[in-house]
Amino acid sequence: MIELPELFLKRMKQLLEVEFDPFLQIYSKPRVHGLRVNTLKVTVEDFLHFNPFHLTPVPWTNEGFYYEETDQPGKHVYHAAGLYYIQEPSAMAVASVLSPIPGERVLDLCAAPGGKATQIATYLQGRGLLVANEPHPVRVKALAENLERFGVKNALITNEMPNQLAKRFPSFFDRVLVDAPCSGEGMFRKDPEACAMWSMETIEQCAIRQAEILDAAAKMLRVGGKLVYSTCTFAPEENEQTIADFLERHPDFRLLTIPDLNGFSPGHEEWAQNNKFKLSQTIRLWPHKIRGEGHFIALLEKIDGEDRKIKSVTPRVPSDVIQAYLSFTQENLKEPITGTYMLFGDHLYLTMDQLPDLSGIKVIRPGLHLGTRKKNRFEPSHSLALALEAKHALRTIDFSPDSAEVFAYLRGETIPRQGEDGWTLVTVDGFPLGFGKQTGSLLKNHYPKGLRIH
Repeated sequence: MIELPELFLKRMKQLLEVEFDPFLQIYSKPRVHGLRVNTLKVTVEDFLHFNPFHLTPVPWTNEGFYYEETDQPGKHVYHAAGLYYIQEPSAMAVASVLSPIPGERVLDLCAAPGGKATQIATYLQGRGLLVANEPHPVRVKALAENLERFGVKNALITNEMPNQLAKRFPSFFDRVLVDAPCSGEGMFRKDPEACAMWSMETIEQCAIRQAEILDAAAKMLRVGGKLVYSTCTFAPEENEQTIADFLERHPDFRLLTIPDLNGFSPGHEEWAQNNKFKLSQTIRLWPHKIRGEGHFIALLEKIDGEDRKIKSVTPRVPSDVIQAYLSFTQENLKEPITGTYMLFGDHLYLTMDQLPDLSGIKVIRPGLHLGTRKKNRFEPSHSLALALEAKHALRTIDFSPDSAEVFAYLRGETIPRQGEDGWTLVTVDGFPLGFGKQTGSLLKNHYPKGLRIH
């Protein structure tokens, strides 16, 4: 049994009343584990056919599955290939409520470490734009790594405060997700540190910050667009009360009903002070009612306001850089990835059309990193390898997931083999892991040093 803060227990007993005992009992049980299949790379049906884990479906997400703790999917080579994302099951419901449509512009405003951003990307299926923003300069690195591993081609990754982003993207997005920083009460079984750091002061501080983030998000949503607000805490001050206060400040928004899916419970109108809004349209995923750690979700629509047209900027890239990339593709790929290019330093990216001027914005990645301009040559990136399919490459070498060669590759070792000289896509069961460069009788390893296993 986890040692829970006394004040937390007292509050939850007052809130839940007869449901408190079942709620309390979950803390004497082990937490549940989940993964979500990456449908940008593999269908759910195919993954279920060859995966080595013990999986049972998560009811509210077609791509989501519970796994047993002994499975350890984070240590499997399929994880390095980006075939799935390890995610707490109730968190998978958030992007399902947002339900982006391919071609839309979507903002994930507090996106690290990337669970919901990668799920949004699977909804978009490479069409439209995903802006994945994370204000924290350390956490944004994990976000970039996870989007890279998923092979996402249409994501702009930024490291900005929401109010700064709002200045550049007024009325720009079709859908916005605010998965807000919170007091983390739903993380107590998963993260004992969240339990140790809990306090009423933290709840109050989070509620203030959540209001600021939501106000910025509102400015970036077009009229008719949808906004999803979510937390992984149970505190009414950060959930029903935050939404009631937001609607009080923003009469141009209204709450929408979220479909009742497999154990979702309605929000509590009586938990918000002086409430005049139908907060029962929000939902709660309670850990004593579903197999998950808990979440709060609200779906809102912007019904009024003035849409602003933002002037798009077409980036200019020196022709010699583009030619170097195209020469690389002609020599090494059957089907190159082409489109609108952007150059950051010596790094070439495939970016999205109709982006506004990004000057003054902290951009981590303006799109898919294709590679780097070197003297007299172009060196492909790890991101490009993971965004390809095996059929796109002229040269591939495929390893089985339990072979000595695949672990040698993940350790960064040179692999003795015969083959045609040139860049070679290394795959596991046909799914890309990264690049190697065949030179004579050796495959030189280009798996990133920061990702190598020991």
